[in-house]
Amino acid sequence: MPTTSCHPLAPHRKLRIPDWYVSTLMLDRTVDAILKRVTLRRDCDIPYLAGYSQDGRTIYIDRHLPRTFTDKGRTVEVDRYLILHEAVEKALIDELDLHYLHAHQIATRAEESAVRADRISWRAYDRFMQQYVKTVGDERLQHVPADLDLKPYRDEHDRDLIARMEKAERPGSGTRPRKP
Repeated sequence: MPTTSCHPLAPHRKLRIPDWYVSTLMLDRTVDAILKRVTLRRDCDIPYLAGYSQDGRTIYIDRHLPRTFTDKGRTVEVDRYLILHEAVEKALIDELDLHYLHAHQIATRAEESAVRADRISWRAYDRFMQQYVKTVGDERLQHVPADLDLKPYRDEHDRDLIARMEKAERPGSGTRPRKP
């Protein structure tokens, strides 16, 4: 399939059900559409596993998070669910001016629905993610993109983490307006 089509990874084919029903093919198309609008980066230290740039054009996934986990003998790629979560969360914060916690709850529900639609155990997926949240949250931050949106951390009043993140910003890895 050419990359210039609207869904380069999820081929056009007639669905057996209405396209507004939950389906793996529609999720593939959704993630394709998101990835046409954003850049995915996995080379940074991102507290709480994933985040996004201030302008929403880059989604960051922590460099330590494995790309896959195994559920009942099946290898599951996790990026697509995190991409969906981060894109939904950022849109709700920017477009509807929702508080981070409210946007996060909705984004988590979208992520959970996508995981379950692919017949993956949410419990197994969440358990996998949670073990890396602790590791990532406790590690020494070395490379945090300068344009990482800090609104979620500010809304959580995590001043210590914000200070550590700002110290670990890598010059040239994005732009953050500096305080005068």
